[in-house]
Amino acid sequence: MLAFERQHWQAGYGLLAGVDEAGRGPLAGPVVAGAVAVEHELLESLAPGVLLGLTDSKKLTERRREHYFGLLQEHPGILIGVGECSPAEIDDLNILRATYLAMRRAVESLPQCPGYVLVDGRPVTGLPCDSTAIVRGDGRSLLIAAASVVAKVTRDRQMLALDDLYPAYGFARHKGYGSQAHMQALFEYGPTPIHRRSFRPVREAEAIRREP
Repeated sequence: MLAFERQHWQAGYGLLAGVDEAGRGPLAGPVVAGAVAVEHELLESLAPGVLLGLTDSKKLTERRREHYFGLLQEHPGILIGVGECSPAEIDDLNILRATYLAMRRAVESLPQCPGYVLVDGRPVTGLPCDSTAIVRGDGRSLLIAAASVVAKVTRDRQMLALDDLYPAYGFARHKGYGSQAHMQALFEYGPTPIHRRSFRPVREAEAIRREP
């Protein structure tokens, strides 16, 4: 999990960061990006110890994600940044551009600008430093895996809070994804202010609600 990190530290980039997103596919809620930056020596020491087993957040249970998130937050040598784009921004920009903007905001929110960033998936334009995109990077890079946990836990917590505001939609269970229960609520009650109106199921539900 450290092959990509070692390659770029050898290139002399200094502080290295990973960045990943959560929430591209849901019908509601923001898209959230996480960025994690660590010095070389510290990451090498943490990888076989407290961060052992850290991988793509989608492969971890909720309990394990919360465990690693706590470790990342509490360690004084680990830098964390979070960025997001609201449903309105997603509708205005489209989900791909909004995801890139959330990633840029996450990197820019780091307490210290990294010399290089490892990005999950496709290349991202507009980052404040050089970067390399790694397909399925959240399972191949420890820094990207850490960023995926930050993004996922942060967004899930937001959706839990939104569930209190809109209890009829079940956001605590499906986190805004298009589950059967979510679709039923969407067509019964109509979209909320946090739904992405540029997504077809939301548009269709809104149109049906407007029919006489």
